[in-house]
Amino acid sequence: MTNDLHGKKIAILATDGFEEDELLQPLVALEKAGAEVDIVSLKTGWIKGWKTDHWSDEVAVDVTVKKADSGLYDALVLPGGVMNPDKLRADRDAVRFVKDFVEAKKPIGAICHGPWTLIDAGAVEGRTMTSWKSLEMDLTNAGAKWVDQECVVDGMLVTSRKPDDLPAFNEKLIETIQAA
Repeated sequence: MTNDLHGKKIAILATDGFEEDELLQPLVALEKAGAEVDIVSLKTGWIKGWKTDHWSDEVAVDVTVKKADSGLYDALVLPGGVMNPDKLRADRDAVRFVKDFVEAKKPIGAICHGPWTLIDAGAVEGRTMTSWKSLEMDLTNAGAKWVDQECVVDGMLVTSRKPDDLPAFNEKLIETIQAA
């Protein structure tokens, strides 16, 4: 299978506090594979990233989640960072947007703390997943089987633990989108 995603449109849902590498590296990998990628966020303008222990680069928002139509996208990516998914899971429109992908059985990639939003979207029960270690109990309590692995694919759901796992995450995400 080649890494050809031409004709595919992917949404990356993020807001201020996204982990820089967990948004930018999948964005670059998806675009390199030929996909069109939109940054979907809670607000217009720019969102600011987080890098380890300080604010980092800003990324332009293409569309707000309130106006975004999940039907226009072939897949969804949920980067981590602690602040980012914590804000997203508290936003009704963001949770609805994620739930739309779950119900449509479209590919979803979530890394690090990204799976928090999946919990609020009711998308983890019965799934085998990984995440940042501190989410193990949250995911387990929500009905997921948590495993400590670099990357886990469960149907159309691709999860990884941390920035070091991004090469495997990007590869499996692209494969999953191609297979959908």
